This record gives sequence, structure tokens and C-alpha cells, in this order.
Amino acid sequence: MRSWLDRLRQLRTAQTWIALSLLAPLGILALSGVMLLSLRQDAWDKAAQTSGNLLQVIERDIARNVELYDLSLKAAVENLETPGLAQLSPQVRQTILFDRAATARDMGVMLIIDASGNTIEDMSAIPPRTGNYADRDYFLAHKARADLGLFIGNPLVSRLTGERMLPFSRRISRADGSFAGVALGTMKLTYFSTLFDQLALGQDGAINFYHRNGTRIMRYPFVEADLGVNIKDAPTFARFANAHQGSFVGTSVRDGVERLYAFTQVGALPLILNVALSVADIEAEWRIKAVILGGAVLALCGLTVGLTLLFGRELKRRAAMQIELMRLSLTDALTGLPNRRRFEEALRAACTDKAATSVSLLIIDADHFKRFNDRYGHVVGDDVLRSLARQLGTSVHRPGDLVCRIGGEEFAILLPETDEAGALRIAGKVHAEVARMTLPKAGLGAGAVTVSIGAASAVLGWGVLDPDDLYHAADTALYEAKSGGRNQTRSVPSSLNHENPRASLIRLVQAV
Repeated sequence: MRSWLDRLRQLRTAQTWIALSLLAPLGILALSGVMLLSLRQDAWDKAAQTSGNLLQVIERDIARNVELYDLSLKAAVENLETPGLAQLSPQVRQTILFDRAATARDMGVMLIIDASGNTIEDMSAIPPRTGNYADRDYFLAHKARADLGLFIGNPLVSRLTGERMLPFSRRISRADGSFAGVALGTMKLTYFSTLFDQLALGQDGAINFYHRNGTRIMRYPFVEADLGVNIKDAPTFARFANAHQGSFVGTSVRDGVERLYAFTQVGALPLILNVALSVADIEAEWRIKAVILGGAVLALCGLTVGLTLLFGRELKRRAAMQIELMRLSLTDALTGLPNRRRFEEALRAACTDKAATSVSLLIIDADHFKRFNDRYGHVVGDDVLRSLARQLGTSVHRPGDLVCRIGGEEFAILLPETDEAGALRIAGKVHAEVARMTLPKAGLGAGAVTVSIGAASAVLGWGVLDPDDLYHAADTALYEAKSGGRNQTRSVPSSLNHENPRASLIRLVQAV
């Protein structure tokens, strides 16, 4: 039994290691997944930092240039109050009014417009170019309100140059506060396109510059049709307008591309700037790494799992073979019963079981078996032994009872927890079953085959019972049964003990 248990323990241990070997690739996959997620987060962090830095650089450049425009407009409004300005020559008057305008980049036009909307001073022409601007939104806004300060209007096409420009304006008021006109400066939109074109944002990256009312002033990459479009109702713009700055991932209403938007308002101006990096561009490099690393890890883990499964399959096959070999080593090939080796192991275990109270042993021998072999041949003799094995098997029913072939025509029945009376009952069943046994092919009818049985019983708990003592006692009883005429049972009573087993009384019990 111990060898069987050892084999099973070895198998369980091997299965445990196989299970651990299968868990190892899963652990590697989990760690690789964590690492890939970390790399992905690094890519997003890098993108957020990049877009934030770009946003800051662009915002500062625009804010500084708008400030120069505003200073130019303030100076022009203030210089209008210079005493005797109207009496000066047009050239001198132009120099005084627009002396600060030269510092502003990409200046379009700079005009002084009177209360009727007509041009009265022009930074770029003497005499001033004619035009009326009473219909422009900036003119109407200043005319309606005196507290606007710097007003930034929607992008427009200049009536003087035909270029797209962004207008900046300040109100000119009389001494009594009434409306006297507008100081206008325009910035060419090429300023923004030139500024944005210097940046590399990937294939689907974009920069958008909006008026707070939702009007797009400029976009990179530049598309003429995008300029002047109002997107105030777009979900993305709503997020721009509701916070001073921030970032989020959203889908563009223009082209349906998912992007990371980093945005900010330009100072205290009604201008909103955003830098948008495509999610696909952000993750492009990471995806390549993920495919390479993930593919390599999956291949290696798959190979490991495959080899482990093959090893487990082979190990299981070998374990099954070993168990089968072990079973065969304990099995009689002719009858299929446990053999003498198995019998000796079981007998030793039963005699040394400290929890048991008794044990009995029957040794059974086929009477005159040599005659069957001599008369009918070994084939019939083998049939007789196989039939005997079947009949003996039907004589016992408890799981612990063991029927064995221990050599030639000799069999044994080991009966744990069975006293003398129980052993004799089983012996009686054996005689009855054998008496009904027939072999039609050999012409042997019921009763043609008989057996002699030697029975020995021992009460345990008096000390250590030597298995050999129990066996020799049963064997002696078998000899007495054969000497007494065969087809009978002789028994050693339960007074058998380890001190004087052969001194016990041997009683004759006639077979029924």
C-alpha cells in the first residue's frame, strides 16, 4: 500500500509543479500588462507635458503681441488729445499718432475713425485711404458702450488690403464722454499661421485659436473654410469656455478625430487657444512597442505553456504506466486476482493494525488439481483456476476482504476484523460456491471440483502478531484438511496468539 501511496503523492507533487509552471506564464503576462500600461501612461504624460509646453509658448507670444497692439491703440487715443495736433502737417500728425505701432508684429492697418465711421487718420497712407466702417461690429460695440476698453472683434477681410485680419479697437470719447470714434488696429492672420506652422504636432495634431464667442480665428493645419466658423454649440468648445485652462480627451466636431485637448484663455482676453494631439499619434510609438513586446511575451508564454502541457501529458502518461505496472506487479496474470506479493503486504498490514480487534485467514487449495492437468491438459487446468477465482470472489462482499492467488492451485482469503465463527461462515460459502461450479467445455459438472481449506483466526491486542504465525497456522490447518480426506475445512481457533500459535487446538469442521 505504501508504494501505491508514494506513487500517488509523487503524481500530486508533479501536478502541483505543473500547475505552478502554468501560473508562471500568467504572472509574466500580468507583469507585462502592467509594464505596457505604465509605458502607455508615460506616453500620455509626455503628450500632456508637450502640449502644455507648446500651449504656454504660443499663449505668451500671442499675449505679448496683443499687448503691443493695445499699447499702440492707447497711445493713438492719448495722442489725439495733444494740443495743436490738428494744426500740424499730416506727416507730423501721423508720426505722433502712430509712434508705438512700429513695434507690433504683422500689423495690418491702423486707422482713426470718426463718429460717422469715416477714416480720418491712416498709419500707412497720407492722405488717409477713404472708407466707412460704421457697419463693423467693433464700431457698433464702442458706439453702444463706453466701458469696453480693448475690443477684439471677429476675424474679417480688410476693405483696404483684401487680407484676413483680426481687429483690435478702442473707443475715442470727447471731453463730455460722448462717442467720438474708434482707434482701430488689425493683426494679419498670417501671424498666427506662421507661428503655428513652426510646430510639429503629428499627422492629426491641431492648434485652434478661438474668439470666446465661439468663432474660429485660425487653425493649424490651415484650411480656408475653417476660418470664421462658429462652434459655440460644440461639446468641446463648451469645455473650453467653462474653465480658464485644462485638458481632456474629446472627439472633434470637424473631422471626428479623437484628440487630447490642452487649452487656455489668453491672459484676460476673450481669446481661447488649444493644442490638440491625436490619440492615435500619442499612442503610435507605444502601440509599436506593445505589439513587439506583447507578441514576444505571448510567444514565449505560449511556448512555455505548450511545453508544460506536453510535459504534464507525458508525466501523466508515465505515472499511469507506473501505476499500471505497479498494479500488474501485484496482480496474478492468469486469474486477475491479487498475487502473493500483494497478499503478503495486506497480511502484514492486517496483523499490525493497532485499531483492529481480530483477523482471520483462509488458505484454499484445489483438490487433485494435478489430475485435471494430466487428464484434460493445462488449458482446462487454467480454466479451472479462473473459475475458482470467480467463485471465491463471490464468497466475500466486504471491501476490506481480500481474495488472492498465492501460487499454483493455492488461494488465500484474508478477512480483517473477522473472528473464527465469521471465518468458518466464509469457508462454508466457498465450499457451496465451488460445489456449483461447472466447466461445460471440459465436461465437468457441479461437484467435479472441490477444495480444501485451512482457517486460522487470531484475537489482536495481546501484542504483536507475526504474519508468518497466522499463515503457518492456516497452512497447517490446510494440511490437516487434505490429510483428513479433502473437501473440508480445518480451523485454528481464535486462541491463536503471538506466543504459541502452533499450540492452539485444531478442530475439524466438515464441509457442507
